[in-house]
Amino acid sequence: MEVILREDVEHLGKAGDIVKVAPGYARNYLIPKKYAMPKTKGYLKMWEMEKKSREIKRRKLIAKAEELRSELEKIQLTISMAAGEEDQLYGSVTEQIIAEELQQQNFDIDKNQVLLDSHIKKLGVYEVPIKLEHDVIANIKVWVVKKD
Repeated sequence: MEVILREDVEHLGKAGDIVKVAPGYARNYLIPKKYAMPKTKGYLKMWEMEKKSREIKRRKLIAKAEELRSELEKIQLTISMAAGEEDQLYGSVTEQIIAEELQQQNFDIDKNQVLLDSHIKKLGVYEVPIKLEHDVIANIKVWVVKKD
């Protein structure tokens, strides 16, 4: 049975792909979960309309993310942490701490959007990437200073 994928399905294909699957797999799993629809003329037309609608939504999301990126890149976060010898922190600055600081400045950022390679463990200035949308990443400056 041939179906049109509405969502990306691992090991099967991407949204919009027309794939051949077992009828039971399509009837019992893909179609009820709205991952796919049968390949017919009507559904092909419906998919084209849905695809245009998704593209418009995606463009709006990207435009909003670009706007947010320009706002985020203007700010600098200052995080005070207890530190010892050689500017070594007692603890570390994590994604959660950075997200909370951004939320205090009225930015709706989740800790999963903060892309740290590893936790910050020394005083200094760091460039931290924030993933806003699929291809939109903002880089913010984070100053880690010694707590008085």
